[in-house]
Amino acid sequence: MPDDSSKPNPQTKVQPVHDQPGDPEHPSPGIALCLSGGGYRAMLFHLGTLWRLNELGYLPKLNRISSVSGGSITSGVLAMNWKKLQFNSESCALNFDQLVTQPLSQMASKSIDVSSVIGGIFGGVSNEVAKHYRECLFGKATLQDLPDEPRFVFNATSLQTGVLWRFSKPYMGDWMVGRVMNPVLDLATAVAASSAFPPVLSPAVLHLDPNSFKSDDDPPPRITSADFRKQVVLSDGGVYDNLGLETAWKRYTTILVSDGGAALDLQADPGHEWLGQTYRVLNIIDNQVDALRKRTLITAYESKLRQGTYWGIRTNIANYHLANALHCDYSVTHKLAATPTRLTALNIHLQHQLVDWGYAVCDAAMRTYVTPHAPAPTRSPYGTFQQAAASGAAGR
Repeated sequence: MPDDSSKPNPQTKVQPVHDQPGDPEHPSPGIALCLSGGGYRAMLFHLGTLWRLNELGYLPKLNRISSVSGGSITSGVLAMNWKKLQFNSESCALNFDQLVTQPLSQMASKSIDVSSVIGGIFGGVSNEVAKHYRECLFGKATLQDLPDEPRFVFNATSLQTGVLWRFSKPYMGDWMVGRVMNPVLDLATAVAASSAFPPVLSPAVLHLDPNSFKSDDDPPPRITSADFRKQVVLSDGGVYDNLGLETAWKRYTTILVSDGGAALDLQADPGHEWLGQTYRVLNIIDNQVDALRKRTLITAYESKLRQGTYWGIRTNIANYHLANALHCDYSVTHKLAATPTRLTALNIHLQHQLVDWGYAVCDAAMRTYVTPHAPAPTRSPYGTFQQAAASGAAGR
């Protein structure tokens, strides 16, 4: 933690997102949860996050869940089944395992990225991904089947305008081209667009009626050309904002961030050819953007501009200085964080480890910064991590 002299003035406008036309002037009281991208790795890490938040009675307290890519798979399953969750007097959903854990575990046991690339040669890769999501998770569910509260927002990136395109029950669209109100779009397509990881799973293309866009938006959209509205070309939401902060930060005073994003790998001999070098450079740029967002996020917490906390798959749990945190060996969790960003089947042991790690680090972050009086768990759901007499200690 920096000393007081190095902290920014709490009145300074520090935020990890850009101002856009129509943004609220001040955030409202409420809680938003952000689930990052990261393929099946993030999907399972966030499942562990939701598992612990459910035990803490926090799911019904959420006003918004903003997700990206792999986080959108997890969020989509929770959204589709929200109305079926049976909350007890302590606000814990008793059927969480049946409705959320089991479908996501089945999804994580199925490889869909390579088959989608092959099957999508003529019909579009993202369409194939959506087909798999439809068959394995979402069926015929549409955005209109989602609850009004909390609001679920699935984020993608417009390759046409370069800004965030959001899918939600009230509307889909971006601030530059406008909004389609009450979209009857299947949930599988929205999640596939949010997880259209470039270059192999991207783009996702929506064919829309230009007349379906709202005509009296305030402020009015910058672009009303039919060329931008009849065909919407989207990529993974992580291209623009891999933490999913944009649609949550501006709305609510409390922001919880679960980050399952990958670290930049070290390469002693990076590719010298144009293609390999370009790919490496883009990864470095992406890594720096994510690091800057995270740094600004932490600064905003420290400056009391927002309440809440951040936890990440690359976090050392000792950094929380929480005496009764679950004991998680950093060499083990560091290896889990290196799980490739793919939609490729993971063995059940690795699945359980990723869920347990999300659970454990979410618990440490929440009990350090949000729910200090909550009882400590004695073990993670699948027993990968146990409580130790002295669990070490160290940051947000």
